[in-house]
Amino acid sequence: MFDNVYQGKTVMVTGHTGFKGSWLAIWLNKMGARVVGYALEPYSIRGNYGASHLDKHLYADLRGDTRDLNKLDAAVKEFKPEIIFHLAAQALVRPSYEQPRETFETNFMGSVNVMETMRKNDCLRTAVMITSDKCYENVEQIWGYKETDRMGGQDPYSASKGCTELMLRAYQHSYFNPEKYKVHGKAMATVRAGNVIGGGDWSKDRLIPDCIRSIEANKPIEIRNPVATRPWEHVLEPLSGYLRVGQKLMEEPVKYSTSFNFGPGLAANKPVREVVHRLVDYYGQGSVVDAFDPNAVHENTLLNLDVTKAYNMLQWEAKWNLDEMIHKTVDWYKEALKSKDMYDFCVGQIMAHGDHRVR
Repeated sequence: MFDNVYQGKTVMVTGHTGFKGSWLAIWLNKMGARVVGYALEPYSIRGNYGASHLDKHLYADLRGDTRDLNKLDAAVKEFKPEIIFHLAAQALVRPSYEQPRETFETNFMGSVNVMETMRKNDCLRTAVMITSDKCYENVEQIWGYKETDRMGGQDPYSASKGCTELMLRAYQHSYFNPEKYKVHGKAMATVRAGNVIGGGDWSKDRLIPDCIRSIEANKPIEIRNPVATRPWEHVLEPLSGYLRVGQKLMEEPVKYSTSFNFGPGLAANKPVREVVHRLVDYYGQGSVVDAFDPNAVHENTLLNLDVTKAYNMLQWEAKWNLDEMIHKTVDWYKEALKSKDMYDFCVGQIMAHGDHRVR
């Protein structure tokens, strides 16, 4: 996969105990990378990190906060990663209203610290900085946001990601300018995706975990924003894009030191209500009730990404349709009820997805 570019490489993944980070660490490990994980303790012992016993498969499994610059820098000095995938974040909109300072500190200053660590350590030459589709100033438009659109955000989470993108652009221009690559030898790209589903996510206030918890408790699934439309994609879709970006940064750093959107085709842009009903139908259990709260905190209704750039420059496009991604997700949760180790199951889904390219 990915022309074996990760084979034998030391790769740091921040946030590897989280949902997306754990899947990325498994994929990198499968490709022969020496994976150095740096993250806080997992949110839930039932999450993908714990369920797959990922700690047994890593080159190093470190606990640390990206807000702690000295600790992050010490980890890089000790293990000397060549490339970093930065996923550590406070990744939820609703909790950002309750903890705005922590959200800004984690998402903004945590990313600043990754850039500072890269700037000061010669070993770390490549960075894939994961932000969010919510970094754009959302004007509730029906067409997709392009990489050149304005950054923004009306809630603390979205604003923290917009701010992070502006900061990363400043670091790139000031320290990792592609036009001066022969001088500094560093390459960095930002990648944006969102509304990712898949097995092993147990985060609070996320749609699929809330659905599974309700089904397991034999309670109705309450949908707080049933008409909100999102670009749904399985977790392996954007991760395949991140890995492609990392590959291209190592092969052609000047050309690919830019930003990329990763999202599904238009057919996967469905309202929350439809996604939940499809999940219940495939699971074979559960009921759904609308629980719209007019006094709830603000969440955008329309959100869609234009992925033309990823298609043309990376030969990337989403592979699985909405039903396929829901089936893969439900299959994971059902398997986890009877399996004591989900690592091989995760590898099986990764291999089924594969290193797909636009032909």
